[in-house]
Parts: sequence; C-alpha cells; structure tokens
Amino acid sequence: MNKTDKKLAFKIYLYLGALFITSLVVSNLIFQKFFIWQPFGDVTIFGATLFEISVGVLPYPVTFLLTDLISEIYGKKSANQIVVAGIFASFFSLLIVWLASASNATGWSPVSNTMFNDVFGNTILAVTASMLAYLFAQFIDIQVYHFWKKLTKGKHLWLRNNFSTFFSQFVDTCTVLLLLCSFGEIGWDKFTGLLISGFIFKIIIAFLDTPFLYLLVYIMRKRFNLKLNQEITLES
Repeated sequence: MNKTDKKLAFKIYLYLGALFITSLVVSNLIFQKFFIWQPFGDVTIFGATLFEISVGVLPYPVTFLLTDLISEIYGKKSANQIVVAGIFASFFSLLIVWLASASNATGWSPVSNTMFNDVFGNTILAVTASMLAYLFAQFIDIQVYHFWKKLTKGKHLWLRNNFSTFFSQFVDTCTVLLLLCSFGEIGWDKFTGLLISGFIFKIIIAFLDTPFLYLLVYIMRKRFNLKLNQEITLES
C-alpha cells in the first residue's frame, strides 16, 4: 500500500472511531427514556410489553456494526483499540456529567437542579453498569468475530457478523439489566421481559445491518485492493 492510501486508510479509521465513540457516549446519556415499538401489535412477554425498550439501544447497535467493520478491514488489534478508546471517552463523559450535577444552577437557569438531576441523576450508576456490560460484550464480539473469521478462512461474512453480534448483545443486555436490577434502578419483575424484548430488538437490528456491512466491506476492499481475508496494517 502506498503512502497516500495509507493516509486515507488511517483517516477512515479515525472517522469510524469517532462514529463509534459518539454512538457509545450518546447511548449512555439518553438511556433513561423508554419507548414502545409495536410492529406486531400489543404483545406482552413476562409482564412486559414486547419492545418496551430504552432509546439507548437505538445508537448502541451501531457500535457493533462499526467494530465488525474495523475487525474485518483493520484487524483485531485495531478493533480492540477503538473499544478501549470508547471506554475512556465514556468515563470522561461521566466525569463531566458528575461535575455538571455538582454545580448549583442559578435562579434564572432554564434548566434547574431538579430538572437536570431527573434526567442525569442516575447516570453515574447506570453508565458504570453499562460500561461493565459494554466491556464484556465488545471484547466478546471481537473475539467471536475473529474466531469465525479464522475458522471460515475469511469467507461467510454474514456468519461471523451475526453470530458474534447475537452472542455479545445477549451478554450486554443481560449484564446491564442484572446490574440495574441489583442496584434497584429497575424492578426485578421487569427483568425477563426487558431482557427478551431488548435481545430480540438487537437481533432484528443485527440482521438489518448485515447488508450495510457487506456494502462497506466491498467498498473498502475495492478502494484499497484488498484480497479476501487481507487486512490493513496501520502501524508503520
């Protein structure tokens, strides 16, 4: 790969990393709002409405698409580096939220202390839980992805994309719900229903993002003239 292509590849890697970190941080900041999506009508599972889920799941699956793309094109090490950067960014955003919460609002502030704390008051606990779940899930996703990539010798992209995402998303959903229920943020009576709803929703998203992964991998391979199973090495 010539110098120009290497600079372009690195720039794309940075942009993908920026999208990954933004999706991750935003998902942790907006998670406290829940909504109901009812494509199959009013269905109830274990006392919870099917697809009664947090808005935080909307940007979160994007992170798994991006780590799969980075894993495929840039390799396992580069994907792990993005994950570590995401963890750092999340805890840094947590520090900023904590400082903002500790600051006393003025009498004329459009957002009062009470309003701010209602939205972000549980962020520290919840983000900690989310980060623990995320840490397990993302590293598992990368490990499983490369296991299937090695086993299939770079073939069957759909297989490693979906299998790695299915397993890691279940780990993520289960872990964060266990922590939030243990801390009393969510009642245990909602655990099973939210687990099933969240996991099924993420499975649907994983199926839907597969064509996008194929398209992006195709574009990257064609632009950088990569052979099957060939990866871009960013280090000089």
